[in-house]
Amino acid sequence: MNSFSNYHPFVLFVYYVSVLSITMFMMNPYILSLSLLGSLLFYVMLTSVRKFWKEVRFYIFVFLLIAVTNPLFVHKGETILFFLNDHPITLEAIIYGIFIAIMLIAVIFWSKAYSIIMTSDKFVYLFGRTIPKLSLVISMALRFIPDFKHQIKKVHQTQKTLGLYTSESMTDRIVSGIRTFNSMIMWSLENAIEQADAMKAKGYGLKGRSNFSLFTWQTRDTVTILVILLLFISIMIVNGVGGYQFMYYPVLSEWRLSQNETGKIFIVLLLVLLPSLIEIKENLQWKYAKSKI
Repeated sequence: MNSFSNYHPFVLFVYYVSVLSITMFMMNPYILSLSLLGSLLFYVMLTSVRKFWKEVRFYIFVFLLIAVTNPLFVHKGETILFFLNDHPITLEAIIYGIFIAIMLIAVIFWSKAYSIIMTSDKFVYLFGRTIPKLSLVISMALRFIPDFKHQIKKVHQTQKTLGLYTSESMTDRIVSGIRTFNSMIMWSLENAIEQADAMKAKGYGLKGRSNFSLFTWQTRDTVTILVILLLFISIMIVNGVGGYQFMYYPVLSEWRLSQNETGKIFIVLLLVLLPSLIEIKENLQWKYAKSKI
């Protein structure tokens, strides 16, 4: 059950703008760690543990690559651990590289979750009247990758059935791959043209054109967006007075959290776990309702 995806598209959009903003523009290690935790947990709930572990292996490699690369090229920091080719490897550069990697992976998994619940029809609903052409292009781009993956699998299976992949020669396999890629390029261009012509024939983007939508604003949407805005504004206020400031260079700030700072981090925790908490609540209600049948 993707309960959070059933909320109004405007609520979903505001939430993801909020959570991506604090992830991308705040380098506090606690905020980045919580954001990564929230993105991974929500993505698992939207997909499955099996698919999650299948994808996360690649991102572990990305994490290690970024974490190791940063101290090799950045030598700022006062805590020198050792020298490599006469260049200092500092503790500060290592820690900064780790949290840059955490930020990147958190943004990726938030975006993956966003692409699942914020479908193209929801995006067109939000921006179809204000920026019709741009919203159409973006909605097509959001659907391009999953459609491309599905279509290339079909083409590959068809060509395999025709016997094009029976040869063990590397040259034949490369040629077959190029043939598949060429067919996919032609399919992508034709599909884009056909969709654009279809939308134009339907009068999309014309002034005064009415739009049909199944999305309705409910009481739960009002409550949820108020909670999101309250948490996000609170985080912005705390950040504005330096409550989340953390220094990596030239020396690391203190990691110890006071009781007051714990409350500030708890606000972030509520924001990043909000969709997961909604999913858990809805699942528990669903199981309870089934048990009463």
